[in-house]
Amino acid sequence: MAPSSRPVSFPGAFGTSLAARLDSPAGAPLACAIFAHCFTCSKETKAAATISAALAEHGFAVLRFDFTGLGGSEGDFANTNFSSNVDDLVAAADFLRREHRAPALLVGHSLGGTAVLAAATRIPEATAVATLGSPFEPEHLLRLLKDSVGKIDAEGDARVEIAGRDFSIKKQFLDDIRARKIGGGLAQLGKALMVMHSPRDTIVDIDNASKIFTAARHPKSFVSLDPADHLISRREDALYAGQLLADWALRYVPAPQAQTSPSAQPGKVLVRETREGKFANQILVGAHVIRADEPVAAGGLDTGPGPYDLLCASLGACTSMTLRTYADLKGIPLERVSVELEHGKIHAADCAECETREGKIDRIERLITLEGDLDPQQRTKLLEIADKCPVHRTLHSEVLIKTRLAG
Repeated sequence: MAPSSRPVSFPGAFGTSLAARLDSPAGAPLACAIFAHCFTCSKETKAAATISAALAEHGFAVLRFDFTGLGGSEGDFANTNFSSNVDDLVAAADFLRREHRAPALLVGHSLGGTAVLAAATRIPEATAVATLGSPFEPEHLLRLLKDSVGKIDAEGDARVEIAGRDFSIKKQFLDDIRARKIGGGLAQLGKALMVMHSPRDTIVDIDNASKIFTAARHPKSFVSLDPADHLISRREDALYAGQLLADWALRYVPAPQAQTSPSAQPGKVLVRETREGKFANQILVGAHVIRADEPVAAGGLDTGPGPYDLLCASLGACTSMTLRTYADLKGIPLERVSVELEHGKIHAADCAECETREGKIDRIERLITLEGDLDPQQRTKLLEIADKCPVHRTLHSEVLIKTRLAG
């Protein structure tokens, strides 16, 4: 079962319907999150969709929505402002709280991140907040409007081109962003904060990230998104941000929620691609999550051990557990077991004890270190017991693997 995404809607700040998508993990979510898109963007931007999908891969249910008057949401954008965006965020949290679970993580891109900082204190269940390329204050947006500011102030409104699209901006919008001051309240945020920003951002310079980080109190973290652009338009940059966000946020998700993890069915192991790079996979074993990948030299991202590494790890863990069980049963003063393994290929002709005589065979070298006040007889016996571990026996016995397509 793979993560899913489905359309939902809820009433926004003006009572109009806001279009949204709920990206859900394969199993029960660890926690819920809200993603707020950049100014005049939508929930379908590459950054919003990719980061939300990455969070879902790591167990978060993510609600990404279009602010009033944008994307598929109802309402007139000309009547909105920064404050109404903040109210839309609170409405999104109300929807999650009512229909699913209150959000533990709030994520905002560009001005969406500034709005998230403003909304955070009104969403008490949120324990972690993250910004991506966000202005320190909403007034930073005046730089984007440039020469239109004077006309809007003088005439009350104006048509402004932003990212190749025309929008009607009213004076009340300018008055609102000038009046809203976010930085002064960051010291009272009371939540874990992650500030993510690219030093190559030409829309919102990285000094904004420094101001946000400096104004906030710990726990707080800063991550450079170099070489990403402001829109985080490259898929690999968005995946990187999403993965880091998930790993960081899980430290602050309330424990009772974190115990409910996406998992494979009892007695089964589920392996699925993360869509990060060519070979990265996520392994679900009950409530446990493991990553697998290949080294960079082999075309992977090296985000986890390779398949043969995992095979060696299985044999090593089984060896250690078997020796511990035997030592405890027999009263042997074994203090600690360490098992070092290495997989390789050798020519069959070089293996005197092997039945195969042609081609190459797999060889696993296993080096066992036994700590404790052990006599030679005990060490010899434990070495003998190591070969009796269940995984060792499985590797030496005939194994039947039946493969079929799901569905």
